Amino acid sequence: MEDSRIALPIGTTLDRFIKKKQDEFQFATGELSQLLRDIALAGKVVNREINKAGLINIVGAIGSQNIQGEEQQKLDVLANIRFIRALTKGGEASVIISEEDEEFTDLQNNGKYMIAIDPLDGSSNIDVNVSIGTIFSIYRRVTPPGSSVTLDDVLQPGREQVAAGYLLYGSSTMLVYTTGHGVNGFTYEPSLGEYFLSHPNMEIPRDGKVYSINDGSYHSFPPAIRTYIENCREQGFSARYIGSLVADFHRNLLKGGVYMYPSTAKDPKGKLRLMYECNALAFLIEQAGGSASTGQERILDLQPEDLHQRVPLIIGSTNMVEAVEELFRGQEG
Repeated sequence: MEDSRIALPIGTTLDRFIKKKQDEFQFATGELSQLLRDIALAGKVVNREINKAGLINIVGAIGSQNIQGEEQQKLDVLANIRFIRALTKGGEASVIISEEDEEFTDLQNNGKYMIAIDPLDGSSNIDVNVSIGTIFSIYRRVTPPGSSVTLDDVLQPGREQVAAGYLLYGSSTMLVYTTGHGVNGFTYEPSLGEYFLSHPNMEIPRDGKVYSINDGSYHSFPPAIRTYIENCREQGFSARYIGSLVADFHRNLLKGGVYMYPSTAKDPKGKLRLMYECNALAFLIEQAGGSASTGQERILDLQPEDLHQRVPLIIGSTNMVEAVEELFRGQEG
């Protein structure tokens, strides 16, 4: 069988790809396409800052905490500024929620969309030059454009997303996104300043042999998770944990595997944020043929109750996620 990748046009840029795919959006008039371009542009700027961070003293902590009580890194603050500025100037977003900000930002314009963003995921890895990322979600507003933004616009379940994706800043910089019609990945070519389609129609294998979890918290995990880890060890699976969510997710998306950040004694509700991390990656993984769950509920069906709500996350190859869910059901019984 012919490899479908061979037949693809060489040098398909992100902008060209977005234009070709615009007819997939119901009532498309270009706003969503422009939003994706705005995010891609901000990603270029953040990529530049990350690559020279050690030279211009923008690594390390800034001396303040974000709303979650976590110490902010200098690049956290810088990335937040870059993305909010790009989305504000683009004019298509009317409200932005950021992991770094306590409240939502009403841009007081006629934009139709709400953006949820984790500007720089994996902050603790910045100083040690490990891959980090940006995670974003796009929702259509519930209330009419031009009216005051309400919590109904902001606290939408993940199944209402119209687009989601991430940027990975690593050995190469990638933009991976979905608009509900599959998942495609683009690699940034810095000498040309363009993202090129490098990973079309990304699909995660239904099974894998990699499990990603912070094993140091093993004794405080729920019994179902401890049992699953033991099962993985008995089958000779590989433990791979970078500690940067985007990087761990990206590897498992390409090769198959499961990422787990369950509840613990320290974080009984989980640690990852529903609105900024879990919903976006859940939408992506389902579009790529995988699954995302708390272990007991589908992530995309959760109704958010708070901007910074935390939930457990089990995400990756469908058969592996379902095996964890089965253990939780057995635990309940």
